[in-house]
Amino acid sequence: MPSRRQFLIGTGAAGITALSGCAAGGGTPEDSGGGGGGGSTGGSDNTETYEVGFGDYETTVSPSSFPEKLFIYAVQTGWSNWGALMQEFENEYGVPLNDDQRSSGEALSHARQNAQDPNHSAMNGGYTFGVVARNDGLTKPYKPANYDKVPDSLKTDDGHVTATRRMTTAVVYRKDLYEEQGIAPPETWEDLKREQVAAKTQYQPPQAAVGLAGALSINNAYGGSLDDVRPVIDFYNDVKSKGAVFAGNVEQKFSKGEIQTFVEYDYTGLDLKYNADSVSEDQVGVKFLNGPEGKGALNQPYGYAMLKGAPNPEACKLFMDYVLSKEGQKKFFDAFVRPIRADELDTPEKFPSTDRYQGTEFQVDYGKLVDTQESIIQEIGQGVGLTGY
Repeated sequence: MPSRRQFLIGTGAAGITALSGCAAGGGTPEDSGGGGGGGSTGGSDNTETYEVGFGDYETTVSPSSFPEKLFIYAVQTGWSNWGALMQEFENEYGVPLNDDQRSSGEALSHARQNAQDPNHSAMNGGYTFGVVARNDGLTKPYKPANYDKVPDSLKTDDGHVTATRRMTTAVVYRKDLYEEQGIAPPETWEDLKREQVAAKTQYQPPQAAVGLAGALSINNAYGGSLDDVRPVIDFYNDVKSKGAVFAGNVEQKFSKGEIQTFVEYDYTGLDLKYNADSVSEDQVGVKFLNGPEGKGALNQPYGYAMLKGAPNPEACKLFMDYVLSKEGQKKFFDAFVRPIRADELDTPEKFPSTDRYQGTEFQVDYGKLVDTQESIIQEIGQGVGLTGY
């Protein structure tokens, strides 16, 4: 029997096909499911082609150039509903994507190691990691269709990096286990220091974008800044001494009750709550927290960038366009990921209210974060004694 998440992945193909079909024979819809602002056209040799790109980057791509598999960093099942986007893109265009189970930090490291002979077509992950890749000379410009719909602060003017979605740090906990043990739900970050809570809490290491967002959330809640991460180091050392662990891949352990609390993004908790069969809706609680000295829920953009000299640029452009199309953006919303074009779409009824976000959410100077994030990651990792730092 398919899970609710599998059901999400299996829906929507007919709608995308219909949109593409409207464009056949030279039509150009305003915002098709694939190819974004372009559409498919019939050539003189009856080979279907697709119009992609925005502005000076508009061009035509042909399926004759598409690979047997498209490799893009950190596009992976089990995260951001990429599984649904990957499946629908393959259904529509016949191009499967490699299931790349890397974090943003791991992707950046691999891209650096393979800069002279890249084997992935694009960098996907935390927005600032994409900008670091750009600054390292690893990327090339490409403005996907609907680039103009992305806020100016969440794309680079030169077309190297474009945000596709955004997430907010949240605390996810097992409501049923808290109730059984008489533990009050967390209301502030200070509550996660309680020994009974800390002993079964998991945090992502700061090398991953989600882990860095969590660290900066806690740091801000305790009065820290991008120039001062001592508050989160002290917090992590406190909870670590009480049994908290720093690792990825939380869902299975959370479903089994091996951990009862974890810090990730709103998406992970809400998707578990409403779309997973491993736990029931009433077993999962999702909280946005503040701290004694500030707001505690960082709003973190995610995006992508084409890689310089990378293989299969035509298929990559088509996929990047699809992700920014309304159909692609809706797939994020299906799994409670806020798409970058959320204002143009109907928000799911079960999505947290704007008030819940506004009361806890904050942003940082992403330009400054680009310049400082590697030193911040190392300082936190070394200060807490995490492996690999």
